[in-house]
Amino acid sequence: MVNGIPASRGIGIGSICVIEEHELKYEAIKIEDTEKEQKRFHEAIEQFKKETEEMAEDIRKRIGPKEAEILESHLVMISDPTMADEMSNMIATGQCSESAVEAVCDMFIGMFSKMDDEFMQQRAADVSDIKLSLLKILLGVQDVDIRKLPPGTILVAKDLTPSMTSQIHKENVAGILTEMGGKTSHSAILARALEIPAVLSVPNITSLVKDKDTAIVDGTEGIVYINPEGDTLSSYILKREEYIRKQSELKNFHGKETKTADGAAVELFCNIGTPKDARKAIECDGEGVGLFRSEFLFMDNKRMPTEEEQFSAYKEAAEIMGGKPIIIRTLDIGGDKDIPYLNMKKEENPFLGYRAIRYCLGNKEGYRAQLRAMLRASAFGKIKILIPLVTCVEEMRSVKELLSEIKADLDAEGIAYDKHIELGCMIETPSASLIADLLAKEADFFSIGTNDLTQYTMTVDRGNADVAYLYSTFHPSVLRSIKRIIACGKEAGIPVGMCGEAAADPLLIPLLISFGLDEFSVNPVLVLNTRCVISKWTKEEADALAEKVLSLSTETEITALLKANAKE
Repeated sequence: MVNGIPASRGIGIGSICVIEEHELKYEAIKIEDTEKEQKRFHEAIEQFKKETEEMAEDIRKRIGPKEAEILESHLVMISDPTMADEMSNMIATGQCSESAVEAVCDMFIGMFSKMDDEFMQQRAADVSDIKLSLLKILLGVQDVDIRKLPPGTILVAKDLTPSMTSQIHKENVAGILTEMGGKTSHSAILARALEIPAVLSVPNITSLVKDKDTAIVDGTEGIVYINPEGDTLSSYILKREEYIRKQSELKNFHGKETKTADGAAVELFCNIGTPKDARKAIECDGEGVGLFRSEFLFMDNKRMPTEEEQFSAYKEAAEIMGGKPIIIRTLDIGGDKDIPYLNMKKEENPFLGYRAIRYCLGNKEGYRAQLRAMLRASAFGKIKILIPLVTCVEEMRSVKELLSEIKADLDAEGIAYDKHIELGCMIETPSASLIADLLAKEADFFSIGTNDLTQYTMTVDRGNADVAYLYSTFHPSVLRSIKRIIACGKEAGIPVGMCGEAAADPLLIPLLISFGLDEFSVNPVLVLNTRCVISKWTKEEADALAEKVLSLSTETEITALLKANAKE
């Protein structure tokens, strides 16, 4: 048995097919006929675009438009003059196409990899996919035709790029195993969309197995069995049948109200990153948007997005949601994100530095444009504004003062906006947790960001494998912090939501019910499962379990108790 990251739920049983990595070797020769080399390069670009467009269209038909956008983003990237022109410029100096592609792509990969945002870090994987595809075209390397794999195949690879994953046909592939990748990678997103069990970041899996080995892929628990014994195999065949039955039952929760077993209603929202993601939230039966990350407008730009560009994006999302609530987080960006046009200083510790609301309040001209765009868009839907990384009351008051000034300007100009627009405070720092009672007097609502709250409370870099064992929402300190935040919101009469990944965790849900959480905001694909889990708990049952949990001293004890009482 080996373990990895559970990236796509379900159980797959089948025969292994190892996708071998090609050696993309080339000689970085000096080019004399640069015009001929430019022609070779641009022909490769056109071939890449043609193949990518065909794969995107295939995904759109087989899976859906949202998933097709993953490959469409590759087309946008390679068409961006910043990338393609830089490659062409290097070729003009006498470098070969392969060297130009590798150098420019590696520059972008390095830039995106340093960013403290999983959404933007995924850009690094996208650029890596573009690089590999272009190099294969230039070198004439042919990949294994994944579309022709036999039914019952367990696909094993060091990494599955989106372009590779997009060729998978779910009727043939029973499971996916890789040595790289995580829950938020585009390959994981596609695997979930295809409903194929996947376990990623399994150490040395390509060396541990060979073609035709039998494997069990438990994408729910992140467990992999290679050539399992009879009893284990029989057990997992039954588990797979039970999982399929439960997934079929989830369809019964579509269009239903989200409420506990004893009838207490809560709100079930979605986390999104672009206006188009709002369509996915609607398709997945989300009741609103609990977190709309506004960073995409800034990261996918070579200059500061204008007020008009931001207004257009926020308005589009609001109109797609059709009057359902949409909470937009103001720019959450830090010194670790290398966006040239922002001219941000390099910091020794950017995670504790000049980021998020601190940066915004220090650059009021740009911040005014964003707030003004949000206010204008609020005339077209139920928009709420959320402030990230709040650590003190002064920050909330400064934003409120700025909003008042902008509202006065809009009134003078006769521009419509929601005069009662709500301003929320994101609680994701120990400081904000400790003064939640004070912040509740300033905010119209709270949104708990469990990812950073856990990281800062436990003083753990979640990307550091040496201390990753400490990163858990189930640590007593984090759970007590969450309980306090919700209690402070309740005392002040304001709603409290949660937009971190933990909001969809079946083990945490009963505790959140007990603590009194008003709104759960999750990945759109997890809406029905979250609604199902919530429906199984009464407040009385949740309270009894929470009382036992809060009496325990360690994360290990708490997790064991929650697993023993799980109703998933």
